[in-house]
Amino acid sequence: MPFEGAADAYIINTCSVTAVSDKKSRQMIRRARKQAPEAIVAVCGCYPQTHPEEIKDLPVDLIAGTGDRRGFLELLEREWQDRRPITALDNAFDRRTFEPLPAGGLEGRTRCLLKIEDGCVNFCSYCIIPYARGRVRSLPAGEAAKEAERLAAEGYREIVLTGIEISSWGQDLPGDQTLCDLLEAVCAALPRDVRLRLGSLEPRTITGDFCRRAAALPQLCPHFHLSLQSGCDTVLKRMNRKYDTERYYESVTLLRQYFDDPAITTDLITGFPGETEEEFSETLAFLHRCGFADMHIFPYSIRPGTPAARMEQVPKAIKEERCARAAETAAELHQAYLRRWVGRQVPVLFEERGENGLWRGHAPNYMVVEAEGENLHNRTMDVLLTGSGGEVLQGRIGGGHV
Repeated sequence: MPFEGAADAYIINTCSVTAVSDKKSRQMIRRARKQAPEAIVAVCGCYPQTHPEEIKDLPVDLIAGTGDRRGFLELLEREWQDRRPITALDNAFDRRTFEPLPAGGLEGRTRCLLKIEDGCVNFCSYCIIPYARGRVRSLPAGEAAKEAERLAAEGYREIVLTGIEISSWGQDLPGDQTLCDLLEAVCAALPRDVRLRLGSLEPRTITGDFCRRAAALPQLCPHFHLSLQSGCDTVLKRMNRKYDTERYYESVTLLRQYFDDPAITTDLITGFPGETEEEFSETLAFLHRCGFADMHIFPYSIRPGTPAARMEQVPKAIKEERCARAAETAAELHQAYLRRWVGRQVPVLFEERGENGLWRGHAPNYMVVEAEGENLHNRTMDVLLTGSGGEVLQGRIGGGHV
């Protein structure tokens, strides 16, 4: 039901990536309490995990963190029966096992998420996530393969592998297992017509061996989201990222050697503490050098409790101005990538009919494609791309010529 509706309990699953996220969580908690003074207000997620003292000062009945999601439901039942405040927080770094949760998507969806990893130990200077999620824990490859097989049997045509830092998958498992071992196991369990898509990757994941093995998997989508954050080496060093621009570009080059014009997408932070105009100019030049298919761009937001919060801050106006300039570059590169595909034929997994009456879906490289047709929901069809407009490629089902 809508949040505004009357309820016996309100569950608020919080984020704590930025200080703004924390503020929104606090606002939501107070709103729930005002909405229904007698209802149970239960809070879980990253905010209570990283700020336990702050959350105790708020009108909350049940406080839990990022661990033991199944146990949270039992705590909610106990709170309903006893009506006594409950706090259930652990030390995230004490966790040693992966907590499997039911994977899937909403009814009628074509794409679903399969979480294969939790935790991160990269300790980037701007990020609090390691403290909220703890060490790396991996879903064993055999279990991931069984879960993927189940999802395919339920009718999902695309499975997205997700986690906090999936490039670290296998670090906690015996036998020096890597993400490629997982990909091979999952693809072996899937029909050839079910796609496998990767979530965000650390650039150092991309090696010659990774590309050779990944390119041999027919279900793997040629879409690689390599987190960048900055295209300037001095900024990357302040961020405590574990690569420089040359290592990043090596990853881009390798992917293009093994895959046919793959979609390489990325994240970028503008106005990181201490960023000069010269450093930002280096970033813009590096964006052009990489030729990204698409980008997510954010102005730096202070995350209290991290080393970056104690660094010299860039004024808000400059952060936002640089964000706008980077967005212009991103739009230019995105349009260039789309235009390169006009005249080619691609398989499109159709998901929904748009307001214009055309069916809309995604190509393997995650381009959005529109085409006319009857009921195409959850069907993969070959589409000849005939043109591009805005964020969408137009096409027609079947072969032929543009």
